[in-house]
Amino acid sequence: MHYYQMIIKRSVDILVATGCLLILTPLLLIIATLVKASGKGPILFLQDRLGKNARIFKLYKFRTMVPDAINMGSKLLVTEKDSRITPIGAFLRKTSLDELPQLFNVLKGDISLVGPRPTIPEHLPYYGDFERRRLEIRPGITGLATIRGRAGIPWSQRIKYDVEYIDNFSLWLDAVILLKTFWVVLRREGTYYDYEKYGPAFDLVKADHGKINE
Repeated sequence: MHYYQMIIKRSVDILVATGCLLILTPLLLIIATLVKASGKGPILFLQDRLGKNARIFKLYKFRTMVPDAINMGSKLLVTEKDSRITPIGAFLRKTSLDELPQLFNVLKGDISLVGPRPTIPEHLPYYGDFERRRLEIRPGITGLATIRGRAGIPWSQRIKYDVEYIDNFSLWLDAVILLKTFWVVLRREGTYYDYEKYGPAFDLVKADHGKINE
């Protein structure tokens, strides 16, 4: 049953991603134009991420920060008032429109619509057996951790939700997560890490597996 559900899941990924890209083509072109007009730098931001079984792939996003931002300021850590974020980038982050290019990753088979959010390879050396379980399936654009706090909660808590999703996977759960994701995006919840609730971040990768904003 699990095998056939995974086949259906992949088929739904392809159908939904294709349909969304066809419908959203005008919006994608408008966003691409605005990003290009925001200053020097590429339209898309490409970053190495870990896929199923720790396979590295390039994740696509619309660029929301100045070029070479990864080597400036707080590097991987992105805060709400980060000076590296462009004006159009701030809007794209708040509305999650910067995530739309990941539909191409879905078509390629790098990720699914639903699954653990793909992390950066630098986190892998700090994973134990439990954390590595989140690499058992394709990562996703959204997931259980997304609807329960998104980037606003610590990585340790997000990983627990990821493993919970894997242990309880079903097509019905995927449908529920997708529906609830629309509500989370509309309310603009969890876009940035919640310092007031969880305290200051220290060595983000080593302590709590990196409380970075995706």
